[in-house]
Formats: sequence, structure tokens, C-alpha cells
Amino acid sequence: MASEFSHRSVLLEECIEALAIQADGIYVDGTAGGGGHSLEIAKRLSGGRLVAIDRDDAAIAAATARLSPFSERATVYRSNFSGLAHVLDDLGIERIDGLLLDLGCSSHQFDVAERGFGYMQDAPLDMRMDRRSEKSAYTVVNTYTEEALKHILFTYGEERFSARIAKNIVASREKKPIETTGELVEIIKASIPAAACREGGHPAKRSFQAIRIEVNGELDAIAPTIKDAVARMNKGGRIAIITFHSLEDRIVKQTFGELASGCTCPRTLPLCVCGKSPKIRLVSKKPILPSEKELAENSRARSAKLRIAEKL
Repeated sequence: MASEFSHRSVLLEECIEALAIQADGIYVDGTAGGGGHSLEIAKRLSGGRLVAIDRDDAAIAAATARLSPFSERATVYRSNFSGLAHVLDDLGIERIDGLLLDLGCSSHQFDVAERGFGYMQDAPLDMRMDRRSEKSAYTVVNTYTEEALKHILFTYGEERFSARIAKNIVASREKKPIETTGELVEIIKASIPAAACREGGHPAKRSFQAIRIEVNGELDAIAPTIKDAVARMNKGGRIAIITFHSLEDRIVKQTFGELASGCTCPRTLPLCVCGKSPKIRLVSKKPILPSEKELAENSRARSAKLRIAEKL
């Protein structure tokens, strides 16, 4: 039910300002969630259009309900944001004036135990943003090789005890499949030294992040989507992206940097021979962070960073 969907939009005012919305422009919210950002975009349009994309059933229902007063200018579309080009083609949209991506999970996904995103409540191992997807956390935990698990935990979770955790997961599942988040949490806790468990938050936090990223392919789509958006964007159009951990932020920063620099020739060459020119400019070189007021009201915003680029 849409009414059950709870999610507080992070950096809301900053995102709306970043998009520099034109009343007759065409904007895409690639991660609609509960529709908080989308609603504020739609309010500012007259003659323009909003496409709100999400792959989560609950988010689709919530965004549709929230945007219903603006149905003549707002379209809710079920897709991963990685399908941006396909969505635009399907809707007959050639060019856009802005793209917003909020790369964090919604509060709803963490708060509803049965989704299996959280480590504080026992629930089936799931973690799928799109529940039509075949791959779930159960798949990753019970079928990936020990080496693959170690790689995922270390790369996506920056977990220094990844080898020990992967080894213990494999040993445990040989006796019986690991079916719940609670079972996985206990394996992780038993794999980490007691002293390390007492520092840096919940001991399962990094591993759960890593498995969630793997299940949903969260990092793979970021750079291609940015490039697709730039290719379809009108001059002066804006891209605003909120990230919540260093892996996402690094990809956004590097992709923006690549598109802003243009030339890819080695620095040893006296002249450019590649002929590539900058496609965007960075609106702010440093990311925008939540205000103290927002942090006081929403602790989940603490790690959020907003980066903005403008099409040249």
C-alpha cells in the first residue's frame, strides 16, 4: 500500500535548487522512491513534464499516489534507472533538461523486515529492490563461491574480515542453507574478533551493504546512466546525484571528471589528438552535504553527498 511507504527525502531543497527547474522543461527522477523529490519537481512545472522511475513495487504505488494531483504532467514508470534511454524512447522523449538520482535505499526498504535489507530484525534473506529479480541475498549467500563472497565483501563492503566471513558462510551452508538475516548476522559476528565487534557500528553493516549492492547491481549502472543522460540532455540541463557511501561517490566523481575534462590524450603529448571536448561543467567542485538542521531531523542523511553537473 502506498500509505505504508515511509521515506524522508534527503537534501530536498538542495536538489531542487541544483536542478534549476524550468517550468516547461522535461525532468527525470530516476529513483522516485516515495515521490518526495518528484513531487517538488512536479509542483514547479507548467507545460513541462516529469518522468518518475523506480523498480520497487511499493515505491511505484507510493509515487503514483503522491503524484496523482499532477498526473497531466507526471508519469510514473517501472524500470531501473539504468534503462533511462529505453524509458525515454518508449515515452517518445528525445531530450531532457534534468536528471535526479538518489542512490540510497529508501527507509521503507529497511524498515519493512520482510524485505530482508536490515540486520536488526530476523527476516528471509532477500534484499531485492525489484522483487521480480531472480537473484536475491539468499542466492548470493548460498551459491557464490568462497572466493566470490570474499571479493564482494571486501570490494563492496570494505570489510577487513571478508576472508574469515566468507569461509564461515561456506562452512555453515554445507550443514544447511542460510535462510534468514538473523542466521547471517550470527555467522558474521562469530567471524569478527570481539574487539572489532565493539567498534564502528553494527558488525554486520558492511557485509549487508556488500551483499545488497551485489544483489541489485547498484554500482554497475551509475556511470552508464550518467553518460546516457548527458547524451540526451539539452544545453544547460542539470544532473544532481545523491550518494551515501564512498564507492558510489567515487564513481560519480570520476565519471563527472571524465565528462568535464574531455581530452583523454596522455599528458606527455604537446597537443590534443583525440579531439574530445568537455561535455559538462561541475557546478560545485566539492559535494554538498546535509545541513545541521537536516541531520538533527534525519540521522540517515549523515553520509549523504550531492554532486551537480551542467550540460555544456
